[in-house]
Amino acid sequence: MKQNDLRVSIQRGIYTLINPFVRLLIRAGLTPNAVTTIGLILNMGVAVIFISGAEEGNRGDFRYVGWAGVLVLLAGLFDMLDGQVARLGNMSSRFGALYDSVLDRYSELILFLGICYYLVAHHYFLGSLIAFIGMIGSMMVSYTRARAESLGIECRGGLMQRPERIILIGLAALASGITAHYLGGDYKLFIPGIPFHVFETMSVFIFPLTVLALLTNITALGRLRDAKKALDRQDKEKQQVLSMSAKPESKIRVLPLLLLATFALSAYHLPRQSLSDRQMIHRMIDPQDTFPVPQGIKNQLFYLQRTPNVNTIICELNYLTDGKLDEQNPVHVFWIRYQDAGKKVELSFIQRTFAYGIKTRQIGQDKYELRFVSYKKFPFYLYRSAADKKFHVYASIGQKEAILNRIFIKINSGGTFWSPNVEYIEYKGVDPATGKEVMERRKV
Repeated sequence: MKQNDLRVSIQRGIYTLINPFVRLLIRAGLTPNAVTTIGLILNMGVAVIFISGAEEGNRGDFRYVGWAGVLVLLAGLFDMLDGQVARLGNMSSRFGALYDSVLDRYSELILFLGICYYLVAHHYFLGSLIAFIGMIGSMMVSYTRARAESLGIECRGGLMQRPERIILIGLAALASGITAHYLGGDYKLFIPGIPFHVFETMSVFIFPLTVLALLTNITALGRLRDAKKALDRQDKEKQQVLSMSAKPESKIRVLPLLLLATFALSAYHLPRQSLSDRQMIHRMIDPQDTFPVPQGIKNQLFYLQRTPNVNTIICELNYLTDGKLDEQNPVHVFWIRYQDAGKKVELSFIQRTFAYGIKTRQIGQDKYELRFVSYKKFPFYLYRSAADKKFHVYASIGQKEAILNRIFIKINSGGTFWSPNVEYIEYKGVDPATGKEVMERRKV
């Protein structure tokens, strides 16, 4: 099983378990920001336990470490709950996403503060150094993603993301407390011929921290590498567009636009600046004009694209093996990953449930109402055309019923997967009466 598939399967199981508790929190009136704040307070409690263990406990007393592990796992649960409260309670907001990200960083730094304090106080010098390196890696994993997304690059992969880090630290601390109870806090394992011990009770905590320190920095560097590839690919695509526009026949078409832009600048008395033809052309290119158009998909209905990457969502008719349309799920949604050589990939559970999945309701013979699970305000309809007897998706575009061909979502930096910072949604299709292309751009 692939890493992402395993991660999604685990998340699916966790959400199934915690959703009843999430609904209880919503009925109790807790907001996502309140849940996030509770998580921060719990992580402060973790730091207090570690610091108390450093000041009041001795080197072989692991009770503090064990109880800190329990509280780390509880705080990690609240880190998951805030997002679910926002989704199930329909309380998502851009500030909420920012608040969650900022407090997550505070929570993690405070957690590592307590760990490092405890290890230094009890003279685990190597362990404290490893914990500090792990803290650096943890921060860089988050920072690399945030900086890449600010440049328009999706950057989510890696082996040691925040949930994995919290679970690893919590279980390691809890396991060291349990081990000390049975083996003793001063237990050491010696091997004949080796002048130092190869294992001690604290190793149960230090070994996982070493794994975390390695994998977080590997994850951060891996994200940096992936972001470089994506940026290089974007630069190459932009250069191709600009080189095409630099041809003589292209310049003839672009010249009136340049004159119009120059007139607009002077009419509004904007500060004068010298712009080359290439700079002016670059400013007039919408991001959707640089995205690939899917080709050769037999039963395609329409496709969806969004910044910051060119990977495309395809919606196609879903036929059964007997050639009949699946009435329960008439639309099959999947990815074309152009960044992976155009490979077709099914939606993950999270994407299908919260983002790109389609809710279907049959409203007549061979007629269905469709809505995206993440944006239910915009209904569209699947039914046969009287003209060509084929299924098409129809939507209201520019106050006309049109055959929907493409949806493009312009997402700016500053949001999250759960609450993206959407600037506009553009719908494009064909007027079935005239055959002309129609387009509408809606602010969100």
